[in-house]
Amino acid sequence: MDGRGSQIKRFNMKKPPIRQRRYLQPITWLLSFPDVWKHRVRITKINCKGLKPPYIFLGNHNAFFDFKVATAGIFPHRANYIVAIDGFIGREWLMRNVGCICKRKFTNDVTLIRQIKRVIANGDVLVIYPEARYSLCGTTSFLHESLGQLCKLMEVPVVTMITKGHHIDAPFWNLKKRKVRHTEAIMKQLFTADELRNATTDEINEAIRREFIYDDYLWQRENNILVKYNRRAEGLHKVLYKCPACYTENKMNSKGTEIFCLSCAKHWFLAENGVLSAVSGKTEFAHIPDWYEWERAEVRREVEEGTYFFETECHIDSLPNSGGYIRLGNGVLTHNMNGFLLSGVDGEGKPFTVEKPVISLYACHIEFDYLGKFGDCIDLNTINDTFYIYPHGNDFSVTKIALATEELYFDHMRRHPVKREGKTKVTVGVPE
Repeated sequence: MDGRGSQIKRFNMKKPPIRQRRYLQPITWLLSFPDVWKHRVRITKINCKGLKPPYIFLGNHNAFFDFKVATAGIFPHRANYIVAIDGFIGREWLMRNVGCICKRKFTNDVTLIRQIKRVIANGDVLVIYPEARYSLCGTTSFLHESLGQLCKLMEVPVVTMITKGHHIDAPFWNLKKRKVRHTEAIMKQLFTADELRNATTDEINEAIRREFIYDDYLWQRENNILVKYNRRAEGLHKVLYKCPACYTENKMNSKGTEIFCLSCAKHWFLAENGVLSAVSGKTEFAHIPDWYEWERAEVRREVEEGTYFFETECHIDSLPNSGGYIRLGNGVLTHNMNGFLLSGVDGEGKPFTVEKPVISLYACHIEFDYLGKFGDCIDLNTINDTFYIYPHGNDFSVTKIALATEELYFDHMRRHPVKREGKTKVTVGVPE
């Protein structure tokens, strides 16, 4: 079931995309260029001489600032953007008219393919952020293999833009801007239309994945970018939830320039250049992404042993359309070796369940202290609805749930490899 009553109006996903209105283009430039100039963004273009729409634009995703730099990169051309449904709340008319196309995260949606074809036929730029969520620690997220098939299907040039420094300026775990005054972006025509026709899907995917290798903390250190904000570590424990000293989960916290464990009392200092060091004793991880990948390895071990399990009571909000969230009340969320199971009661008082088997979900979207109201959450999507799920209590980590979703999928694919020939469902990511 999708979990909602039949009386609820759904977002109209089939409505044809609107070409970005010419009279709104100057507004997008006005909202973008001052920030681009303020951050002294250096946009390096490679193989882009003579590049004109239509083409597919693939960007990495670390902050809202990504959109502004993309606007500068494609100037003066207009674009259509694939955007998650929560971006349309209370402003559907505006979002549609600046060229946004609505998508529910991590769902297979044939309608979207038709929408994309229309954008290409109109001769415009199609902007996709295929990682489909902000990076948790400024490094690459998983890219689904269907991305290559989508590009090949459209038969137009493929352009990538990899930004560096946006996570350092406004990390997902604490969106307070750090006043980084220098960021970079590399915009590259990865395939011309002719090159795309002569490439296999595997070759396209491999080329895209190579371009999407990035590490903002490494970039920060190599370029000596200093963050002097005196609360720069606050929120980091949302990502680094497991102590590498005592192995305790969900007892990490942070304040000021330090992250620390409430179980063993060990502290780490986050320097201005993004490097971690233990206040006393061994520094297990000086590089934030290394700590994060260690956590991933710990989750992978649970998955491989077949012991991964999480269950909690929760409260559930629904987002069936752009009108805003509807509180459904309390429910139960289970995440285990079989995937997700959400049970609750819909707006008409009827019990419902939402099941997401492991193979159906290669990643999930999470939020930290979402909207400053109800705390950390996971969102699960069907074609018709989006559920924002807020676990009760404090003994959980949505970061671990996100890692487990990916590792369960990877484990399934290792155990049940799928032939690459033939048709593949296209799964397109969407930005925050």
